[in-house]
Amino acid sequence: MKHFAILMHPHFTGQQSIFHLLGKLQAEHNVQLFCTPEQRQYFPKAIDIIEYDEESESHPGMSSVPKPQLDCILVFGGDGSILRAKHLALSTGAPILGINLGYLGFLSESTLTDFGKSIKTIIQSKYKLLSRMLLTCSLKRKGKIIFQDLALNDAVIYKAETPKLINVRIYNQGRFVLSTRCDGVIASTPTGSTAYSLSAGGPILAPQMKAMIISPLCPHLLSIRPMVFGAEEKICLRVSQLEAHAWLQIDGVNSCQLAEGDEVLVSAAKKSVSFIKLSNRTFYKILRNKLHLGK
Repeated sequence: MKHFAILMHPHFTGQQSIFHLLGKLQAEHNVQLFCTPEQRQYFPKAIDIIEYDEESESHPGMSSVPKPQLDCILVFGGDGSILRAKHLALSTGAPILGINLGYLGFLSESTLTDFGKSIKTIIQSKYKLLSRMLLTCSLKRKGKIIFQDLALNDAVIYKAETPKLINVRIYNQGRFVLSTRCDGVIASTPTGSTAYSLSAGGPILAPQMKAMIISPLCPHLLSIRPMVFGAEEKICLRVSQLEAHAWLQIDGVNSCQLAEGDEVLVSAAKKSVSFIKLSNRTFYKILRNKLHLGK
């Protein structure tokens, strides 16, 4: 590996320590480093800009710039920073290596302390690639798709400003499943099963699984529970009884306001994102160490 893109949490106070590590990486391994146009202001001028077409990955068929040559994406931050690297990973085909600067770092594989060792392991090709499922999330209004994006963790319908519960009708393959009055609904990937969905009472799925979790947020009835659907199925979430605009959130970002009668269509995406795995830690060991499973 010789071409690395760098993404960094913009508010991390120890940026100089990261730049010192990147300088050593260039000096010792003669690699080429890139940053995205959005983060140009945070990096030294010696680091080049990588151009990529983010919109084409969420909207198949759109014209895009040629794919740049990239071998790996180094993300310095927490899980949120890693989620924001998904479009660069999709556009370039490069795998992600997370270097944890946050509190949990569930998706991270390395730390600042272990960064040098991790890079040597990567350059020596002593790593595995793990593929993570994505969700295609589309907003349909009055019969037309007006918004579409890909989710690595989850797509969330949230009541936002309205103080009252909203109504969400859930359909699978066009057939009615249930109706619930709630604060919202989470549609999660297996990767996202340890995030917001878990806090809402959803199950933990192994990341290599192909499935979707639908977890209602604070439903009015105790009989409404999270459900798991197959990756080949297509889910429709129809919102109603809105007194104010609700929001569609994609991977923790407010992406589009929802109006009365809007439908959020969720299905497994054809594309996936790859993560670099360096250690022999199992998924279950990570659960025990970071989520204190069983303790």
